[in-house]
Amino acid sequence: MAQLELVHPAPIDLDAPLSARGDHNIIAQMIDEGARVLDIGSGDGALITLLTREGVKARGLELDPAKVHGCVKRGLSVVQGDADRDLCAFPSASFDYVVFSRSLQRLRDPEAALREAARVGERVIVTIANSGHWSGRFELMFGGRINKARRGREILHPMSIRDFVALARSLRMSVERAVPLSRNKPGAPFAKVLWRANWFAEEAVFLLTP
Repeated sequence: MAQLELVHPAPIDLDAPLSARGDHNIIAQMIDEGARVLDIGSGDGALITLLTREGVKARGLELDPAKVHGCVKRGLSVVQGDADRDLCAFPSASFDYVVFSRSLQRLRDPEAALREAARVGERVIVTIANSGHWSGRFELMFGGRINKARRGREILHPMSIRDFVALARSLRMSVERAVPLSRNKPGAPFAKVLWRANWFAEEAVFLLTP
C-alpha cells in the first residue's frame, strides 16, 4: 500500500474563513508572509489578490491576454506568457514559491514545467484535480471514457493523487504538506496511507520541496 512521508506535516487551519476557492485558502496558509511568489496561470488574479492582502509579494504568468489586461487594470503584477515555453527564462531561485493552482494539468508538458518550477522556486505548490476520485472511476467503468472536465476546466493530463506523488518523487521532490479537498472544502491532512485520499478527494494541494 502506497505511503506518503511528509517532511514537516505542519497543521493547516481547517476552520479558517473560506474564499471562493478552497484551494486558494490552503495555498495562502502554506506561504510565509513577505515571500516572493510566482503564480502560474493567474486567471482573474483572485489568488494574487488574496496573497497580496496577506503581505506576500506575488506576481503572475497568464496565457490569456484578456485576463492579463484585467489583472493589470486592477493593479496586479501579471505578465502574458506561456508556462510551457517561458518558465525557462526565469532565473534560478528567483522566487520563494512557484504556484500551479489548477493550472499544471492544462499544460502541454506538466513534468517539464514542474522541473522548471523546482529550479525557479525554493518550494512549489500544486493543486491537482484527482482523476482517481470514485466518481471518475465509475464514469470510466460504466461509460468507458475518462472525464477530462474537472472543477469547470478542461484537463489535458488527468492524474490521480498517486500519479502526482509518483511524478514528484521521480523529480526528486519531497512532499512537505498535502491537503485533500472535496466540494471546495479541505479535509484532514493526508495520513501516510494514500488510498483514502486517492478515492475520496476531488482535488488536493501539495507543497513540494525540491
